[in-house]
Amino acid sequence: MHDVYLFGQILGTHSFLLKDGFLQPDNYSEIEKQYFLPGGETGTAATVLASLGASVRMDGTWIGTEVAPMLKEFYADKQVDLSSLTFTEDPGVMDYVVIAGLVRSPMGRFQALYSTGERWWNIPREEDIACAKVAAIDPYFREESISAARLCGKHGIPYVTIDSRHDSFLHKNAAVNVISHECTDQEYAGMTPERVVELMQKETDGLTILTQGGGDMLYARRGEPVRRCKPFPVVVRSTLGAGDTFKAGCVYGLLHGMDDESLVRFAGACSAVAISRFPLPLYPPKPEEVRALLND
Repeated sequence: MHDVYLFGQILGTHSFLLKDGFLQPDNYSEIEKQYFLPGGETGTAATVLASLGASVRMDGTWIGTEVAPMLKEFYADKQVDLSSLTFTEDPGVMDYVVIAGLVRSPMGRFQALYSTGERWWNIPREEDIACAKVAAIDPYFREESISAARLCGKHGIPYVTIDSRHDSFLHKNAAVNVISHECTDQEYAGMTPERVVELMQKETDGLTILTQGGGDMLYARRGEPVRRCKPFPVVVRSTLGAGDTFKAGCVYGLLHGMDDESLVRFAGACSAVAISRFPLPLYPPKPEEVRALLND
């Protein structure tokens, strides 16, 4: 048995924190710190959940030769089970992120990877899902993401998803769907945040949460008024992993049976702690830090 099953993106992330502001054309930029650590929506969520005290089994992206040693060493002393992952002979999936305070720019080769039409991730295993208490599913792995959601339904495992459209199977059957402003900009351009939540809450019995960076979080269930939650004020060191940490906070709230308001506030506090330090994988939110922010 494990507390949480995670299915989705697991990467090696090269992060670069710049010293004097973001990149400018034809100008030199000094790198203050740089790291190669686990990343991706699922990799980051696993790190945060383990720090909060949950046991995790994660699956998803195939892990290559450049990523595998780092990943195995990083999770060796954590409650994160890697036994379901597939390890390959290619270098593996990586991204590169340049960061300066509130601004970051990720780079990678994901368009090229997806355009091949080939699968570079696992097929979710029923026994992994059946042995969990709650789950989280990234929407990026086509039929395999839907398969994970169907298996959760079969075994009565509530799951959290992210950026899943209102008309998608993942949204309609999720316990929680977290929508980022990047998703609303792409999928619901021209619509107000309130209208997006109203559209989504009609399609599910689960909880819809819309995050807006430094703006208010909106959340609602079917038939309920849209409610708001202000973000927690912190000094921002880096926003890398903020959304993934919010997702992890929602999973933790679901695991512990929190009501909607408590879950949203807990996830918001987790995310606020996360953006106050760099790099997040080395300094993930601890329960006492989250509680202190909630009680402040």
